[in-house]
Amino acid sequence: MYRGKLCLFFSAAGTAYFMLRSAVQALIVVPTRELGMQVTKVARMLAPKPMDITVMALLDGGMLRRHKSWLKAEPPTIIVATIASLCQMLEKHIFKLEAMQVLVIDEVDFMFNSSKQVSSLRKLLTIYSSCNNRQTVFASASIPQHRRFLHDCIQQKWTKNDVIHVHVNPIEPMPSRLQHRFLTCSKKQRHQTLLSLLQTDAPKSGIIFVGEQSEKSKKAGNAPPTTLLIDFLKTSYGGCSDILLLEEGMNFNLRAASLTEVKQGGSYILVATDIAARGVDLPETTHIYNFDLPRTAIDYLHRAGRTGRKPFSDEECYVTNIIMPEEHFVLQRYENELMFKCEELIL
Repeated sequence: MYRGKLCLFFSAAGTAYFMLRSAVQALIVVPTRELGMQVTKVARMLAPKPMDITVMALLDGGMLRRHKSWLKAEPPTIIVATIASLCQMLEKHIFKLEAMQVLVIDEVDFMFNSSKQVSSLRKLLTIYSSCNNRQTVFASASIPQHRRFLHDCIQQKWTKNDVIHVHVNPIEPMPSRLQHRFLTCSKKQRHQTLLSLLQTDAPKSGIIFVGEQSEKSKKAGNAPPTTLLIDFLKTSYGGCSDILLLEEGMNFNLRAASLTEVKQGGSYILVATDIAARGVDLPETTHIYNFDLPRTAIDYLHRAGRTGRKPFSDEECYVTNIIMPEEHFVLQRYENELMFKCEELIL
């Protein structure tokens, strides 16, 4: 799985032992259901069979009633959970974390920046469990100002004082085979510019990232920009049979259906908000289009990381940005921070 960087913060004391079956031994917290499904699959592959280690996925939109019965009857060794579903179970005292020896928070920067998740995450780190009894791992491809984050971890008692920072591949955040491009146009020309791009590139598989709808636009009763774009492409673009949507506001079944359809089909264009920038693994994707520029360089890194994921492939992959003239300086800032070069494209 591609990560431009990997940052880990963990207490040096303590080793994980998964021999006890009477309580949860390890907990992996993820920000999205899609990422949780990937992590669960890998955890079950790695779990040594002779030791009979069980792995439960406690994810938003899952069958929590069935999991409630399982947790009461015989707690699994490892739980992979989204924070909302996890706290729901903890608040109802379905199980406890007093015997937990390892806590992993994946995509920790994303979770601490999410107003929906940060309060529950703080409770998990300080109320539902104690840093004195566990090894704590904070993982992300992109923790900005990691020294400050490290200081906060200790001050807030999220982890012990003896912290180790492991920084993998800090020199080249982007794979070298990723080609970065940009086109400049006015706001009114963006749909037509994207259409021309798709017709020129003829991508077999691509993801178009669109910004979240503003609160002002929602209150005005306007259609989401993702819906407007999909309607436009379905009537104007004939190069791909599957044009699908993936956004945070969709219910879990619809999101799962979109991803299943993408994985089963041949060519696809996925129109997505940043929900797809972390945790969606589609190795066939060769083209990323930023219809709206991401808000930060970190978001750019994660969007770009949706392509170039096919192991041992020498196929070139593209990240193309559609920008307005006043956004040039933003893109240049991302180039400087992430150390890549973006070439101007003329259609």
